[in-house]
Amino acid sequence: MLKKFTLATALLAGLGTAHAYQTEVGGSIGIIDRDQGGSDTRFAIDGTYYFNQVQVKNSPLNEAAFLNRASNINGVLSYEDDSDTFGIGAGIEYFVPNSDFYLNGNISHFDNDAVDETSYTAEVGYLPVPGFLVAIGLIGISQDDADDEIDPTLRAKYVTQVGQYDMNFEGGASFGDIDAYNLGADLYLDKTFSVGLGYSDSDFEGSDVFTIRAKKFFNQQVSLEGSIDFGDNADIFNIRAAYRF
Repeated sequence: MLKKFTLATALLAGLGTAHAYQTEVGGSIGIIDRDQGGSDTRFAIDGTYYFNQVQVKNSPLNEAAFLNRASNINGVLSYEDDSDTFGIGAGIEYFVPNSDFYLNGNISHFDNDAVDETSYTAEVGYLPVPGFLVAIGLIGISQDDADDEIDPTLRAKYVTQVGQYDMNFEGGASFGDIDAYNLGADLYLDKTFSVGLGYSDSDFEGSDVFTIRAKKFFNQQVSLEGSIDFGDNADIFNIRAAYRF
């Protein structure tokens, strides 16, 4: 009887944590197909650690962390074989406890034979209603043999229900010597599967990119996502697999 009770307790404990996670790790492969000929392959690994367990509840699995206001640290390593470019990035998202304020900071560095570039962002945000974030900040870019650039930014994200479906709307812009903006939307056909569209552009000639994307969770832990970026100078095909625990 004691063994049965112990086994039942362990099973119940396992069920109690099946809908929560604290870490996500992922790996991605991207193929850059250039219009003028030639291609490049990009490899990346990423990870996110949340300060507290993220409860999935009844939200779309892909939006659970955002809707939980889950503070985290995150990082990514990348490599492009043709250009021999190494990249490293780290960031922090912090939802101020017992308030509706939000802080975000990121820094990344890319290095190859042609360029040595460091970029960084800092944001302060506010959530006026659940699922809606508005943030303002700064983005800076530093390159060898070039003047540093620092531009103001504006970003918004809103996860809500539209009819019987969950949807994600997001957009951002930077203003300065070079203006840039991006827009995106995702439709959740159910809590595990989304399809979406995105668009970005800037003052640089030929920089507009149209994106289609999709993501599927096979269970609470395993997900697979893919995207295609259609650009004026190159198309990028990307696939990423991730695991939560």
